[in-house]
Amino acid sequence: MSISSIRKDYQLKSLSENDVRKNPFRQFDLWWDEAINAELDEVNAMALSTVNQDGRPSSRIVLLKGYDERGFVFFGNYESNKGKQLQSTPFASLLFFWKELERQIRIEGSCIMVSPEESDEYFYSRPFGSRIGAWASPQSSEVVGRSVFEQKAYELKLQYADGNIPRPPHWGGYRVVPDRIEFWQGRSDRLHDRVLYNKTSESDWRISRLAP
Repeated sequence: MSISSIRKDYQLKSLSENDVRKNPFRQFDLWWDEAINAELDEVNAMALSTVNQDGRPSSRIVLLKGYDERGFVFFGNYESNKGKQLQSTPFASLLFFWKELERQIRIEGSCIMVSPEESDEYFYSRPFGSRIGAWASPQSSEVVGRSVFEQKAYELKLQYADGNIPRPPHWGGYRVVPDRIEFWQGRSDRLHDRVLYNKTSESDWRISRLAP
């Protein structure tokens, strides 16, 4: 089968700008609950895109760990490529793709660090191995082999055998504070429904339809 012949016709649902919630976070609530109820695999996986000082973009999958009216939260290494890019260019986009529901959600906005207290709360809720991993891996750095961080992880497990592992100073949370949120519903013949929320003030959003 040729790549160009791979296609799917989307027919599950529709989306109208006249029917969505006035607030995009409430619309996200609605779609999030439907995704949870559909028991999607890794429903909180999202593509995070950042750019470096030269405007060169890069993307990777991260996990949503919380959201509210302030924005969407994920965690990671401040010294990784994404951390360095967010330090120099503090803007990001997030993309959810829920293929079983034939839906995408695109989120764009500024990106800030969460408070140390928020980072601590999540870090100490993580499994022991994940907390060790945050210390053991020099994320995005070039290493000579897997044994480099495996050995470090082994040493750390001995050092913190009592389970009392502090949060690394180079690890914590980010919050994407959106000013654009787009809800995409796949439709037949590639005539998809796209509803965009643009932030116009501290509490107001303008809703519009985009051509597919």
